[in-house]
Amino acid sequence: MKKNLLGKMVITGIISVAMLASTAASTWAADKSDKDVLRVGMECAYAPFNWTQDTDTTPDGSKAEPIYGSDYYAYGYDVAVAQKLADQLGMKLEIHKVEWSSIGISMDAGDYDCIIAGMGKTAEREKSYAFTEPYYYRDNCIVVKAGGKYDDVKGLSDLAGTGCKVTTQLGTGWVPLLDQIDGAEQSGNYETTSECFMAISNGVADVCVVDVPTAESAALTNKDLKIINLDEKDTFKNDDEMVNVCIATRKDDTELRDKLQGAMDDIGWDDKEKMDELMDTVLTQQPAAN
Repeated sequence: MKKNLLGKMVITGIISVAMLASTAASTWAADKSDKDVLRVGMECAYAPFNWTQDTDTTPDGSKAEPIYGSDYYAYGYDVAVAQKLADQLGMKLEIHKVEWSSIGISMDAGDYDCIIAGMGKTAEREKSYAFTEPYYYRDNCIVVKAGGKYDDVKGLSDLAGTGCKVTTQLGTGWVPLLDQIDGAEQSGNYETTSECFMAISNGVADVCVVDVPTAESAALTNKDLKIINLDEKDTFKNDDEMVNVCIATRKDDTELRDKLQGAMDDIGWDDKEKMDELMDTVLTQQPAAN
């Protein structure tokens, strides 16, 4: 009986050790796998920074990335930059599609590890996220209806006192800029820039505040829109926060932030000429542009 009991105890001990070893190996493999994947959150609906398409190819042969958990693909400036950084770091790129209104919440929940989504670095956002240096510099503009009442506007002062209806995208650094249009009527802001442009086309709004690349992207397929680059002496003030487009990580994940910054430094991604060249190319790769 004692021998049988001893034998059972030995077998049980061997099984327990094997199970612990298996669990440890699985945990190590999972941790290693996670570290080998660059999980990025973006709207996939903010052309030309990011958009959704049906296939994995673009007109110039660039490769679009699969959107995690779907049958669609993502491409755009953000995706192209993410590809460069993932390649430099030797990581697999994984794109997660998320609504703009929950993009930070979903990162904090662990759905992905960084945001590369045309996000401006603002003082308010720096309280919640860690940011790299800019991976793109953009200028702001206004969009009005072509041939409409505000078609010939040159500066902000031309809009003062007109009672124009203004709009922009929710949760962005453009929202405070609306207050700089004297006497404007706040007609309501929208979840996506596409909805903002639709409001201009339909006459629901008169003026949309947005960045130049996004406006140029929309104007490719919507002839109702006119882009106005305001006179530099009669334009928005203190809009620098929306000029600097940076990568965000969780506030405490400075390790990943520093890795991404290091990769940007290694490939020389602080050169505005390189950034503008890539953006000009990406603009021509949108499905709607062809």
